[in-house]
Amino acid sequence: MKVIIVGGVAAGMSAATRLRRLDESAEIIVVEAGEHVSYANCGLPYYAGGVITKRDALLLQTPESLHARFRLDVRTRERVTAIDTAAKSVTIAVATGDTYTEDYDSLVLSPGASPILPPIPGIEQALTLRDVSDVDALVAQLPNARSAVVIGAGFVGLEVAENLSHRGIGVTVVELAPQVLAPLDAEMAIRVRDRMAANGATIHTSAQVTRLGATTATVLGPGGEQQIPADVVIAAIGVRPETSLARAAGLELSPQGGILVDENLRTSAPDVFAVGDAASKRDALGAIEATTLIPLANLANRHGRHVADVIAGREAPMRASIGTAVVGVFGLTAATTGRNERRLLAEGRDFEVIHAHPAQHAGYYPGATPLALKLLVDSHTDQILGAQAVGEDGADKRIDVIATAMMGGIRASELTDLELAYAPAYGSAKDPVNMLGYIADNRRYGDSPSVQWHELDAMVGHDGAVVVDVRSAAEHAGGTVEVAGSPAINIPLDELRTRASELPSKVKLVVHCQVGQRGNTATRLLRQMGYDAVNLDGGYLTWRDGTRAGSSVAAV
Repeated sequence: MKVIIVGGVAAGMSAATRLRRLDESAEIIVVEAGEHVSYANCGLPYYAGGVITKRDALLLQTPESLHARFRLDVRTRERVTAIDTAAKSVTIAVATGDTYTEDYDSLVLSPGASPILPPIPGIEQALTLRDVSDVDALVAQLPNARSAVVIGAGFVGLEVAENLSHRGIGVTVVELAPQVLAPLDAEMAIRVRDRMAANGATIHTSAQVTRLGATTATVLGPGGEQQIPADVVIAAIGVRPETSLARAAGLELSPQGGILVDENLRTSAPDVFAVGDAASKRDALGAIEATTLIPLANLANRHGRHVADVIAGREAPMRASIGTAVVGVFGLTAATTGRNERRLLAEGRDFEVIHAHPAQHAGYYPGATPLALKLLVDSHTDQILGAQAVGEDGADKRIDVIATAMMGGIRASELTDLELAYAPAYGSAKDPVNMLGYIADNRRYGDSPSVQWHELDAMVGHDGAVVVDVRSAAEHAGGTVEVAGSPAINIPLDELRTRASELPSKVKLVVHCQVGQRGNTATRLLRQMGYDAVNLDGGYLTWRDGTRAGSSVAAV
């Protein structure tokens, strides 16, 4: 058996090494257009920032080490330029410009993705960060740089911004969307933006770079046009699947523009497979035949392993994907899995939203810090559709637990039953994930109806609802929900039974506390007393973050 693999990084090299472990006799050729193979591209920003001090640490394998251990024929600086699916052969160009052909029994396409570059004057000066050569070019410019502009506020953009800041470089981040980190919703992402700003980074949202000069960038934003110092410019807008080879060969593409594959990663051509960032993924949260693009390293490696199993005869359907990611910026972690609220709204899904703000471990144990959690749940089936977490500690753990629950088919209200490790230094007897389950369980039985932060304007300004703050007088004085010029009525929870008569009886009451827990207790009490009361989900903190984000959910 002769297998040619196009692309020698995550998915391609996982396929090659797994296939060798399964079949010692197979002829395996890996063709890589770049200089390096099997490198840690997720570590590139940290090498640029000096966190990873040794460049060699990025190079996990070399063609020589791969040949010695796995007998792989790895050919760097060679590029597959054409595929003849009928003849089952590929054309390969070498550095001199000469070409040759190789036939195959199976062909695996893992060409990755290409960085998106805006079509603006001077864009050729911008650097990207996709491979080792890219980071070499960036590091070479840093000794003489005092300012940097990062175009794009996604995961990579924020990682680059943080790492350049660590090197004492003044950083400006320019993002076309109204918020940073598009996979998060606005009221969650605002915490990340705040942390960036508190550490000296300048963030321009709803803005775009329109021109690059020798040492400046022209930025057009809500306040007009301005010139920003830019000794270095990094384009981190995102990536698009590299499908030119597949397209030229007549392979079918997905609606999102990736190479269309079936549940065993086969393309529309016989014995041709596709994996990694270039390939479509089965969408676990969409229709049965829905596809999506998820350019993440863990999926690339998993799919590389799977395609090797299929080629070796170990065929089993590939599980659909939900998309789980995490990023750290200046000591703050933001993690997400599944759908966000904006996407569910765009899809017309019927869903519920749950916010919570628990401490990451027992509050009485030193060092407890708050988490902001968001859970998205199908209104009819109780299926978990997505989750987000932001905090200094424990955010990644909770998202990993929820992502595992989603893949295992555990429903939102069943999160109450997860038996998670507990000691005061690591969690709480009621873990934050359990707490989300308790809230979901309450919602399922209608015990405590709730409203979202972005629904208040219409409820108060149009429908005449009244907001009731059940926190202490001191908390109320420190900041409370105020909508349409109407401040909340303050009656502390412990006084509510004796002072409920002070509340209007013929309008809807929106009850809020700091994070939602006391609000839930107050709502249930008032409803049993005959009031039409609902709880403000996530309390004052979620409302504060959402309104500070400056945009409605639907508009983001």
